[in-house]
Amino acid sequence: QVQLVESGGGSVQAGGSLRLPCALSGSATSTSGYCMGWFRQAPGKALEEVASIDRFGNTRFADSVKRRFTVSKDNAKNTLYLQMNSLKPENAAMYYCAGQYTSFACPTELNLYTYWGQGSQVTVSP
Repeated sequence: QVQLVESGGGSVQAGGSLRLPCALSGSATSTSGYCMGWFRQAPGKALEEVASIDRFGNTRFADSVKRRFTVSKDNAKNTLYLQMNSLKPENAAMYYCAGQYTSFACPTELNLYTYWGQGSQVTVSP
């Protein structure tokens, strides 16, 4: 059974940085064959895509985080990362990683991701 486990969340002041790892585990699994995405949900708001990276290394970012966030995969460690720099209070949310085994580009619809982590809270103080 495939599992995703996030870590690295916490509290930071505006302008600071955090890195969120997400470890993929399960028999015969590797992030190399997966599209991996990061999503977030702030209180009272809908779940939204933050960034994704497909099996070829192509990345996609929400406009609001471009040039501040980066996404990467370490296939040897089966781990996805979200590096968040220049954090703003509006970036505070529960962050989730998700995975979908696919040979194509990452899904654009949330419900097309099969595997989800439990979430990691990010708090940004002014």
